[in-house]
Amino acid sequence: MEKKLELLAPAGSVESLKAAVSAGADAVYMGGSRFGARAYADNPKGDALLEAIDYAHLYGVRLYLTVNTLLKEPELKRELYAYLLPCYEHGLDAVIVQDLGVLQAVREWFPELPIHASTQMTLYGGKSVKLLERLGVRRVVLPRELSLEEIREIHQTSKAEIECFVHGALCYCYSGQCLFSSILGGRSGNRGRCAQPCRLSYEAFADGKRLSPKGGQPLLSPKDLCALDLIPEIAQAGVSSLKIEGRMKRPEYTAGVVRIYRKYVDRYLNFGEKDYHVSEEDRKELLLLFNRDGFSRGYYEKHNGKELMALSGKKPADQEKGAYEQRIAALKQEYVETERKIPVTGVLYAEAGQPMRLELSADGGRACLSVYGECPQVPKNRPMEEEQLYRQLQKTGNTPFQWKELQIQAKGPLFVPVQALNQLRRDACEKLEKELMFAYCRSAPVLKSETEVRGKEKVRSKKDRPELHISVETEEQLDAVLSMAEQLKDCGDGFSLQTVYVDAEQMEADLPKQLCRIREKRLDAWVMLPAVFRKRTAARYEKNKDFWTALPADGFVIRNLEEHMFLLDAGWKGEQILDHNVYTLNSRSIRFWQERGVRYMTSPLELNSRELRALSTPDHIQIIYGRYPMMITAGCLHRTLDRCRHQTELWTLKDRYQVEFPVRNCCRDCYNVIYNSQPLYLLDQTEELLKLGAGAYRILFTTESRREVQTVLKAFLERKKPEDHFTRGHFKRGIE
Repeated sequence: MEKKLELLAPAGSVESLKAAVSAGADAVYMGGSRFGARAYADNPKGDALLEAIDYAHLYGVRLYLTVNTLLKEPELKRELYAYLLPCYEHGLDAVIVQDLGVLQAVREWFPELPIHASTQMTLYGGKSVKLLERLGVRRVVLPRELSLEEIREIHQTSKAEIECFVHGALCYCYSGQCLFSSILGGRSGNRGRCAQPCRLSYEAFADGKRLSPKGGQPLLSPKDLCALDLIPEIAQAGVSSLKIEGRMKRPEYTAGVVRIYRKYVDRYLNFGEKDYHVSEEDRKELLLLFNRDGFSRGYYEKHNGKELMALSGKKPADQEKGAYEQRIAALKQEYVETERKIPVTGVLYAEAGQPMRLELSADGGRACLSVYGECPQVPKNRPMEEEQLYRQLQKTGNTPFQWKELQIQAKGPLFVPVQALNQLRRDACEKLEKELMFAYCRSAPVLKSETEVRGKEKVRSKKDRPELHISVETEEQLDAVLSMAEQLKDCGDGFSLQTVYVDAEQMEADLPKQLCRIREKRLDAWVMLPAVFRKRTAARYEKNKDFWTALPADGFVIRNLEEHMFLLDAGWKGEQILDHNVYTLNSRSIRFWQERGVRYMTSPLELNSRELRALSTPDHIQIIYGRYPMMITAGCLHRTLDRCRHQTELWTLKDRYQVEFPVRNCCRDCYNVIYNSQPLYLLDQTEELLKLGAGAYRILFTTESRREVQTVLKAFLERKKPEDHFTRGHFKRGIE
């Protein structure tokens, strides 16, 4: 059976696109002027994007457009269709999406356009991949954190194509789960504007004791990934597209990395894994082009660890800088300044009194055509030799073509003016170029009405009395909440405590007991599922499925698609609430979840009050207090600092401004949660909050002690302004 393995290159500019094509990429992914996860790349705008699509197609290279950010309501309703339509008509090969609302819209508007699910969707397992497959997704880009074993299992349970990163920068946070840049500086990774605070230095503390070197280390900065040695294993795990990261890198970097990966992908495809090995020369060149404290193989074989991190912050020596500049210059000359030529075979048929006919076949038969020219004449003197005809037609000049083979079939003595031969060659090259590019073009889809572009308007219903919900992560927090339950049931301004959520990760051993305690207070009891639901966690839940479905709970708070599908497959008939990181920034994503029967959805943390008012309905929950989880990470500070004790603890990260961020390691499932240094505080904003029209308002307790919980709840009852440091989050400012 023929092996297929796509080499997918980054293109942050038209120059990078051309470099990737020249170096042998099968496909490129790039953004346009809007909606891409690399807003600061030199993305082509307007007609330049369409020309980029045509250029890729000229060489038989696929182009995937990144629309992998979360879209706000006006963007999805008024801008996305017009943005995608010309790309669709030019034969765009796929669109990469993060937002479920965008996914739904693209499927409705452009049913022939393949959809790829971005790594920003945080797809942990086969259940969520199968759901997306049913929604029309052709390919999934899996999280960088997944192991080869997890990838293999996803491949075995789904027919969707699998794309995985094999080279370039690694985020410390699970993609799509990071608010660090957004909250600290207003530059949201979910909107393509990440400022990369994870690359800075931090100090780690536990109980006031320093655990890392004074002055800090880049504790959140992974080494770059280089999986060149693992290509056979990755391919055999079911990956069909090998993705190189680097849309912010220069074209020479793209060319250099693609060139080497092309060599080894071909080696594997042609000869298999038996004699597969990577030369030290090629390994050194990749290091020379860019690295952070060397390379790692990423998470394919290890869950986390010190060896994955770029802790030294080592700068390159002068000798390395010189070698780098020399190599960049060579790559620029070979791949950036010199465009790849397309091999062409052809036959010229020439006979006096008959129009010349030039038959062409390009790039192994991708396009075949015939072009006719003037009629050759009977020579008055010396006839033209075949060599003269051949030599004149060989001059392809600035065209993208290069003769691989040209035959001359001439009958009898002939004379052909040089201008006629030149015109025939020009006509043939122009027609062939159009044939290669425009074979991909489509007609605009027919829409029934403007409503199909804009999306249906949501239906609002009224709710007389908004509910108060409180979530807790520890038993002492729950004790504090229950001790004040009666006061909170009627706390003025229409708020009424109705529901308490408990955290499954930290309270699983006593969940039935704690849920019963909540119900005894005549309150609804909900269970918050873990922030990460990968193979290890899913296996534990599957094994104890009866335990989870038999809990005396009114519902579950889910934090990813995998948990949603687990509950459905387990036969859970009760309610589900979406947490804030299952994003609903627009009415289409809201409608998607409404149609799947969720009871409530927690409003996103990155919208401002005006945007929230436009979207909020009685099935929305607005968070009004709590430390935002800034990062959910497979990387673990305890493992990085060789201090893993296999138990959950609360540490502190301190940045260069001495700002402290709490960090909890969820040890059983091996991930960390980094919380904001200051809690969101909107408890004194009652009038503004009620204007949102949400059905419930939530107080989120994470790292607080029993006493701190009581203090916050008393402040809420009195609508007091905060006394300590706090943040309004994005409630006032929002994000771009």
